[in-house]
Amino acid sequence: MTRIGTSDLSVFPLSLGGNVFGWTADRNASFAVLDAFVDGGGDFIDTADSYSAWIDGNSGGESETIIGEWLASRKPSDVVVATKVSQHPDFRGLAAANVRRAAEASLTRLGVDAIDLYYAHFDDESTPLEETVGAFGELVADGLVRNVAVSNYTAERIREWVEISDRLGVARPVAIQPHYNLVHRNDVEETIIPVAQEFELGLVPYYSLASGFLTGKYRSTDAEGQSSPRAGGAAKYATEAGLRIIDALEEIGAAHDASIAATALAWLRAQPTVVAPIASARTVEQVPDLLAGARLDLTSEEVAALNRVSEWTPAAN
Repeated sequence: MTRIGTSDLSVFPLSLGGNVFGWTADRNASFAVLDAFVDGGGDFIDTADSYSAWIDGNSGGESETIIGEWLASRKPSDVVVATKVSQHPDFRGLAAANVRRAAEASLTRLGVDAIDLYYAHFDDESTPLEETVGAFGELVADGLVRNVAVSNYTAERIREWVEISDRLGVARPVAIQPHYNLVHRNDVEETIIPVAQEFELGLVPYYSLASGFLTGKYRSTDAEGQSSPRAGGAAKYATEAGLRIIDALEEIGAAHDASIAATALAWLRAQPTVVAPIASARTVEQVPDLLAGARLDLTSEEVAALNRVSEWTPAAN
């Protein structure tokens, strides 16, 4: 178990992504995945109020609704649910009144009394940050939200959020959700991890498996013939440099009898401030690799080898 920043939340070190629920996994498949995850020791679920509004016939909130129905059906103990605000078609942006309404709608769909971890999904520069910070603080004070977090914010804006929180006397963020994996390292390592260390914030990275590329499934930049809607996004990484990373993951994983995906997740868990990578599963068969990635501990030499093969050049000062 790992603690999320300065919060009182201790979680299994992998978060199950709910972005596929109501999209590539229907209600029954989603229930089966959730059951397998919890049966295997998982207890941390990530979603957003906008999942999956991008699908024809969906309006947003489908993932939360499925998770809420599963929670009501299974009544699991000690499951931590994180969700997000700012992208739902009916609740765009982070104006105070919108944040409040969106949170209330998420609570209804999830069927819970309080949201364990509530993210500002994307920065809304059209709304004064002080207004947004105050709105999140009020949700915590009113007991609708237990912990505040930010996603897709720059280091500068995160620092500003913390400073405003302290000035207003409201809850600080406890977590950051950035795009971070072995083929997308630069910005997070240069800017986000330092601010996370400064304010004791836990990282909960998304795209941990680079849309599936870091499972080893895509060995060509040609996504033709792949059934997954995310195939194109994954296949773009199948360059010479990307495939060297896959080869290294395969070799290191073999020494632990672990898959490429599990090894990629283990590398991410070994990075500073990372609490729990987010990874999703469309089917029950995909869940064991995710659980294994939360339990696999790489040696310092193995982490260093993966660092080298995925090395990037820091920006010049």
